[in-house]
Amino acid sequence: MYRNAYLLLILTTLFWGGNSVAGKLAVGHVSPMLLTAVRWGLAAVILAAIGWPRLRADWPTVRKHFWLLTGLGVLGFTVFNAALYTALNFTTAINTSIEQAGIPMIIFAANFVLFRTRVTPAQILGFMLSLIGVALTASHGSMERLLALDMNFGDALMLIAVLVYSAYTVALRFKPEIHWQSLMIMLTGSAFVTSIPFAIWEFGTGRGIVPDATGWALIAYIVIFPSLAAQVFYIRGVELIGANRAGLFINMVPIFGTLLSVVIIGEDFQLYHGVAMVLVLGGIWLAENSGRKMAQRQR
Repeated sequence: MYRNAYLLLILTTLFWGGNSVAGKLAVGHVSPMLLTAVRWGLAAVILAAIGWPRLRADWPTVRKHFWLLTGLGVLGFTVFNAALYTALNFTTAINTSIEQAGIPMIIFAANFVLFRTRVTPAQILGFMLSLIGVALTASHGSMERLLALDMNFGDALMLIAVLVYSAYTVALRFKPEIHWQSLMIMLTGSAFVTSIPFAIWEFGTGRGIVPDATGWALIAYIVIFPSLAAQVFYIRGVELIGANRAGLFINMVPIFGTLLSVVIIGEDFQLYHGVAMVLVLGGIWLAENSGRKMAQRQR
């Protein structure tokens, strides 16, 4: 069970790392609100074509929890991604990587305050090691550069996105027991519907950009991997090992984002990249090993 969860969560963070790179490459090729709407609209159509019989079978349960599922879609899919893609128009991928690393800390705090979920000292230490690795990557090996980063509109948007996605992760514990296809149809469908007003506003204010060939290629990647595969994998990972332990893997997003930037954009791989990966992976192993032992003792 644990190996399956680890593989799913690693793939999730790989795809999400690619999402940040794709979002940055999309600047000037498709506007952020339209990108969000098209992303979830296409994902919803694909999922509905595959899983409509499942949704019909689960409809009594879905109808009972309709507004909860809608809220999850709005939080985790619409607001987070609209904020992320918009932020990338005003700030760097480095900044957004740093800010996304705060998600596990907020998940830990929320679960402790709301549900009194225990956190072991090893989990806290593991989180700190991972956070140092993330900061090392984001600052290009210079902590002075990290401290010198200025807050701007894009950074403020990313802080909102971090809070929103943390709330989404914690709230996943309340989702009804339905097939993953039914769940994803509801989440992507609600995300598409609620993102339409944002796209209309974007074009109404003259900010809209219709996708060109590059924009459509980036949309195709975003729909298949970060939108469909990663979301399903993340939900399953949370089911298998819980929000606290699954959330820690989010610290790998900026690591994968850096590596993909090296491959796609052509940036040089430096020694601090390797050191940071050791810190992040070591921190995840330490925290996850402690969390697994605690879960076994509780059982």
